[in-house]
Parts: sequence; C-alpha cells; structure tokens
Amino acid sequence: VCMILMFLSFIMLNLSFMLVKFIELQENFSFIFLNIMVSVMMLIIFLAESNRAPFDFAEGESEIVSGFNIEYGSGGFALIFLSEYMMILFMSMLYVVMFLYNSLIYLFIFIKIVLISFLYILIRGAYPRFRYDKLMYMTWKLYMPISLYLLMFNFSLMIYFI
Repeated sequence: VCMILMFLSFIMLNLSFMLVKFIELQENFSFIFLNIMVSVMMLIIFLAESNRAPFDFAEGESEIVSGFNIEYGSGGFALIFLSEYMMILFMSMLYVVMFLYNSLIYLFIFIKIVLISFLYILIRGAYPRFRYDKLMYMTWKLYMPISLYLLMFNFSLMIYFI
C-alpha cells in the first residue's frame, strides 16, 4: 500500500505515468537529492516487497532450509531463484530510474543498478530478520502516514502550480 502511494505521489510530481518523464526531469539533478528520506523509504519498501532477508516472512522462522522452496525439484527450484534475483534487478532498475537517473551514459546507469543490487544482497547478510509485528508497526504506523502526507503535499503542489 505504501509503495503504491509513493508511486502515486511521484506520478503527481511528474504529471505523467511514463518512466521517460522521470528521466527527463532528472537531467540536471537526481531526485535523491530532492528528498533523501523518501528515497531511503522506497529502498526499504522495495526490500519488503521483494521478500528479501530482513523481511522474508514467507519462510518459517524455525526452518533451516529456505521454506517453501524445498517442495520443488530442480527446474522449479531454479525458476524460483531466478525469479527472486530478477525481482532484485527489476526493483534496482526502478529505484535507479526514480532517484538516480541523471546520466545519459548507459554504462553509469548499469553500474548504479549493479550497486543497488549489491546493496540488496549486502543487506541480506548484514541485518537480522525483523519480527513480524515490528514490520507491521513500521509500515502501517510510520510509512503509511508519511506516504499519505507526501501524496497530499504533491497534490497540493500540483494544484498550486497548474
């Protein structure tokens, strides 16, 4: 829910649904400098949505193996792992397009995507798993009001300047 509200607020800021508009607006400066807190929140929301290590609640707490993946054979298991890592790459690409896309040199953009993906994997090894109630508190009582405030703020900016 918070991720959709954040997307809606950025769509209101850009006045377009196209990702190309994000790129055009970031020619002179990145959106990460516009609001550091929102970019960190989006990174954490992307981590939670992709069910990565601090937020991997699909797997049981007491299971040594990786939870539901044990039921699948070699082909299904490989497809599940490929889909998880493709989700990391997609979320990294989306984060770079939303916040860090100020260069037109594609090598730099690719390096940024790889660095954000590396950050995902580094967070998996560095942070312990959240308790489920702490995640619910963080998303519903911390991130939800901030994302609603950001949505209302961007809507008021849109009304004021248009």
